[in-house]
Amino acid sequence: MTLKNLPLDMGRLGVAMCVSVEAKVDPETGEVKSNAEGVQVWAVTVAVRPEGRKTALVEISVAGEPVGVEPGRVVEVHGLDAFWWEMNGRTGLAYRAEKVTVAVETPPRPPADPRPARAVEK
Repeated sequence: MTLKNLPLDMGRLGVAMCVSVEAKVDPETGEVKSNAEGVQVWAVTVAVRPEGRKTALVEISVAGEPVGVEPGRVVEVHGLDAFWWEMNGRTGLAYRAEKVTVAVETPPRPPADPRPARAVEK
């Protein structure tokens, strides 16, 4: 049995921060790629860091321009799938999602004071 699309749990990848967002372009024709419904395909590259692991960059294809998604913003990825592809003797793993949206942002935490706490004299 072959499983074409593998659904993935974004929650296990940790926080996703947008690194880049751009229309996918066919390198041979220079035209923007479209899906079967004729909707332009965009590539959103995100940095993720699963707990206890190194940071990784993941390029995710999504149909339609992701509104409000820009580099430096924390994003949420909905309906993420991975799939294996083969073309002209090359193979790889690719990712696509139903949509990528800007996450509800929380205020940043203040930086920790690197100096050790000192006892207060009375």
